[in-house]
Amino acid sequence: MEFSPSPRHTVGVEWELQLLDPETLDLVDGIMPLMEFFPDASYVKPELIQSCVELNSCISETSDAAVKHLQQSLHKLMQRCSELEMSACGAGTHPFCRRLALITPQPRYRHMEEDAGYLAHTQITFSTHVHVGMASGDEAMCAMSRLIPAMSALIALAANSPFWRGHETGHAAYRHRILAAAPNYGLPTRFRDWQAFDEFLGAARRASMIETFKDIHWDIRPHPDFGTLEIRAMDSASDLRTVHGLVAFARALTLQVVAASANEVAEVLPVELPNWIEHQNRYRAGLRGLDAEYIIDSTGSHRPLRDIVADLLDFCAASATEINEERGLQVAREILHGKPGYELQLETYRSDNSARSVTRMLQQSLLNGADTKHSNV
Repeated sequence: MEFSPSPRHTVGVEWELQLLDPETLDLVDGIMPLMEFFPDASYVKPELIQSCVELNSCISETSDAAVKHLQQSLHKLMQRCSELEMSACGAGTHPFCRRLALITPQPRYRHMEEDAGYLAHTQITFSTHVHVGMASGDEAMCAMSRLIPAMSALIALAANSPFWRGHETGHAAYRHRILAAAPNYGLPTRFRDWQAFDEFLGAARRASMIETFKDIHWDIRPHPDFGTLEIRAMDSASDLRTVHGLVAFARALTLQVVAASANEVAEVLPVELPNWIEHQNRYRAGLRGLDAEYIIDSTGSHRPLRDIVADLLDFCAASATEINEERGLQVAREILHGKPGYELQLETYRSDNSARSVTRMLQQSLLNGADTKHSNV
């Protein structure tokens, strides 16, 4: 498979939102009537389940530009949702919905349903994906390998799914536990170069493991058609400001690990930890969020994950300046030192003892960002 290069290190965003009944605040299967308003499906798209709508940014030079484009689409989306007596919100899981998902009737999704069976109807999750343009497939493989230990930091900073079916799960990002039931999710393996990854794809197809690379749902993967490295580990954000911070951090960090030497990367991230440690760190990030302890070596030594995130923000500060991401990186710092999404949800729940109050708060957060006249995005 050929990798289509993107030499300018552009950025693109996919932001999955929940469609809601405005009265009950439960999920509603509204994507089919909604898509009648967006027939070209360029920037507003369906996803696997009918209670999800995906907003795509245009290919952008900075996270600022990508988020401003998302805001325009969000404003139009909320207008159309209102006309259809729907609303929307952003979070990794819905706080209290208990029913199974209805699959979107498109050929690819029908095929996924046939392969996964009942499991397809339980994958009621929502995420934020960031595409960073890569100059070559080899560069994408280098960046992917070096970023594997950083997935825990991105998971924790973006964690926004503490509830599942009305229950307080004890997890900051429970979305990852739901997805863990399916194959081809989680951390990727490392590949020495693009040829090695291409050989893997060929073997996986011959083994009927996948049909295309899109069937690989790792936390981070290359997208050869777009010429990007796609970071997929993060929960859906509740507002555009948070999207901005996460996208800027993901982009600046990706470009910094490419530009830095292996020794420089090793100063802030453990290099090729044992598999069990990498998976344990990822689990801890989903469980405790920014309060997790991050294992740094095979002896079991550990550091607060919050400190790891702070180090990574400092590490990519120079890159952020070069690519005009200083403003977005500052937002990421504010998320780190403030209240991430999962804490805001839990705080609301414990105040009102109501999962509907949580959903109402999420709904209002999104509506505020959709107001182009009053938003500071």
